[in-house]
Amino acid sequence: MMPGDSVPGDVSAAEVAADPKRTYVVTHLPGDGVGPEVTDVARACVDAAAARHGFTVDWRHCGLGGQHYLATGEVLPDSVLDELRKSDAILLGAVGTPDVPPGVLERGLLLRLRFELDLYVNLRPSKLRAGVGGPALVGTGGKHEVNGLDFVIVRENTEGLYAGAGGTVHRGTEFETATEESLNTWAGVRRCVRYAAKLAARRTGRLTLVHKTNVLTHAGDLWQRIATEVAGEEGVQLGYAHVDAACLWMVEDPRRFDVIVTDNLFGDIISDLGAALTGGLGYAPSGNLNPDRTGPSVFEPVHGSAPDIAGQGLANPAGAVLSAGLMLAHLGEAAAATDLDAAIDAVLAEGAPASTGAWEQALLARLTQAGGA
Repeated sequence: MMPGDSVPGDVSAAEVAADPKRTYVVTHLPGDGVGPEVTDVARACVDAAAARHGFTVDWRHCGLGGQHYLATGEVLPDSVLDELRKSDAILLGAVGTPDVPPGVLERGLLLRLRFELDLYVNLRPSKLRAGVGGPALVGTGGKHEVNGLDFVIVRENTEGLYAGAGGTVHRGTEFETATEESLNTWAGVRRCVRYAAKLAARRTGRLTLVHKTNVLTHAGDLWQRIATEVAGEEGVQLGYAHVDAACLWMVEDPRRFDVIVTDNLFGDIISDLGAALTGGLGYAPSGNLNPDRTGPSVFEPVHGSAPDIAGQGLANPAGAVLSAGLMLAHLGEAAAATDLDAAIDAVLAEGAPASTGAWEQALLARLTQAGGA
């Protein structure tokens, strides 16, 4: 998805034009590790684009994350959640430190935000850009062409195996049994597929369902029936791929795909494969969306907190800046979003900078030029 594309739930250009004094409340949740470094660059780029396109951003700070948890024992207090609900969007850096046990922040902060704010779509564009070296193709020694890898993964974000259903009995004995249950509701699947189908209709008209219907026959049947019905209603061409075959084709023949829709677990996995094919997690943006706009959406790079390089000025801010572009598009500022995307392309075309500071200087130089190009 290009930042300027019209997407279900986006504010229309007419609505934006009708409000010449536009101000958006955006909560900046920098988090841990390299999160503050990369989102500071993204903030500066957003402010530069805002000045150019006649809107302002009222930035609010939120200090949640691993360090906050270690200092206070708090993960996501209800009072903070209530404040976050008042934002138009949330720009998140990364959360996690080695001193915090696994699952504390993932479930207590990230997943809770998805559930509480009803962020039922996880949007993961995968686009190979000029100047970024994708991996060599197995057995060929060649690489993907820049215009041959440009697809979007729409991942259901609140159900499936991440819904939290399951448990453990007889812990610590030889009869210990652990279960994780995948929850798939008609309403939850349908609204995710509807979003993906509408996005596909605005691109090439091709939608692919990725699942494992030959083994996961109950959930797979629900997804297949809904996808077939919704694709017919939206007038898009529906294809299907088992998730293992989809992984193969993403590597060998990514032109097969334009918009992929899939469940929570499969989407979590294949979206990182998409990132690997397009230069790595440092270039991968994401949006956790509430298309119904009953609450703010959350935009974040997906590279994690990378504590091993934190504070050294080595973090690549491209994923954060592209995530901020998705945020601007969601807010209706399509022209500003396009500027951020074009600035990334222009900087990469000259060779990716070696430091976070050099990235920021190069991006801001581009954004002060006409159209960010």
